[in-house]
Amino acid sequence: MYAGVLFRNKGEPVLNLQNPAGLPPELQRKGLDTLLELNQQRYDQFKDPEIASRIAAYELAFRMQTAAPELIDLSKEDPRTLEEYGVNRKDLDVKATRGGGPGQYKSFAANCLLARRLVERGVRFVSIMHASWDHHSNLNNELAYNAGMADQPIAALVKDLKQRGLLDSTMVVWGSEFGRTPLGENRGGNPNATGRDHHPFAFTMLMAGGGIKAGHTYGETDEIGWSIVKDPVHINDFHATMLNQFGFDHLKLTHRFQGRDFRLTDVAGKVIKDWIA
Repeated sequence: MYAGVLFRNKGEPVLNLQNPAGLPPELQRKGLDTLLELNQQRYDQFKDPEIASRIAAYELAFRMQTAAPELIDLSKEDPRTLEEYGVNRKDLDVKATRGGGPGQYKSFAANCLLARRLVERGVRFVSIMHASWDHHSNLNNELAYNAGMADQPIAALVKDLKQRGLLDSTMVVWGSEFGRTPLGENRGGNPNATGRDHHPFAFTMLMAGGGIKAGHTYGETDEIGWSIVKDPVHINDFHATMLNQFGFDHLKLTHRFQGRDFRLTDVAGKVIKDWIA
């Protein structure tokens, strides 16, 4: 089992990143070396793979602890890069409660910049999450707030990756689990429901890099955006195409269970070749 490392927006980005007061890194390294020697002696005696795993875990944790401070330090970034991402922007001055609290413009921009820094250091999967886009009310203010927050940093991230020669090997995906209704929400005459409701039948996702065609639009809805009328894309198709670009044949990611073959893309997923550059 593997899990991603969560970065926090306040305090230490990674918990327990800093050593206790009075414990210099050199002393910590000597302690780990001593522990490594003892564990290695035990492993040489019994060849227990759990001991080898324990050694690897200690060393991985130390490497992460020593690498993370430099990663999250944006002070040495080119000021022009910080400006392009909008790291020092102020929040849009509107009355909005679903943006996640004050300081979201700076936080989201910094997270997009950290994503680029992670990618160039070899991290293979980076996920940036923002809540909330659940605009059941106060649509004009809150959608304007979130769109303003996201537009500049996302564009800067794609541009930055391309300038550094990383976009061909990195796929940027922007999306959510569903869209919003093209019509105003009507919840029994509730005067507070002035936004849009959940809408899983037709919505847009964005992909950039990773061998995907640039400037390409795929699929169409009816004239009001309610239903798909051309080139529907199931989530399993989307995953199959992503896996293909990562070098995996999704048809081979199969396991047998209760007399049926299961795979990550189920039985319906197919690679959408029209997307591939």
